[in-house]
Amino acid sequence: MSVKGQFCVRHAAADTFAMVVFSFITGMMIEIFISGMTFEQSLASRTLSIPVNIAIAWPYGAFRDYVLRCGYRLSPSSWMKGLSDMVAYVLFQSPVYAGILWVVGADVDQIVTAVTSNAFVSGMLGVVYGQFLDICRRAFRVPGVTGTIS
Repeated sequence: MSVKGQFCVRHAAADTFAMVVFSFITGMMIEIFISGMTFEQSLASRTLSIPVNIAIAWPYGAFRDYVLRCGYRLSPSSWMKGLSDMVAYVLFQSPVYAGILWVVGADVDQIVTAVTSNAFVSGMLGVVYGQFLDICRRAFRVPGVTGTIS
């Protein structure tokens, strides 16, 4: 396999690992401690979410990298990286969440309310997820947005 091919495989693996692990843990904590679901209900929900997270992990990573590059052009500061992570997470995850709600039969008002509420909560998760993704990318030896190891 070429060096570029190996990079793509490591990049996809790092992004997928990060998305599946982070979503599983944070989703379970939110479902049990905030939503009041039982451990068994949350475990079922989190298990069913794995294929969705696998499907969106690499596209999200590419979108996040694009948003980080745009933010870096405005300011190379750490607060801009955090803001960019927040924006990327909310912009990418909100339509995915709306789609899931639509598939399970929520009406438009329910979807708007849930997605709006989730956008406020997930904004902070975006910053934490961005840091976790950077850690995973370093572990998988994936170069960061600026070309250095994240």
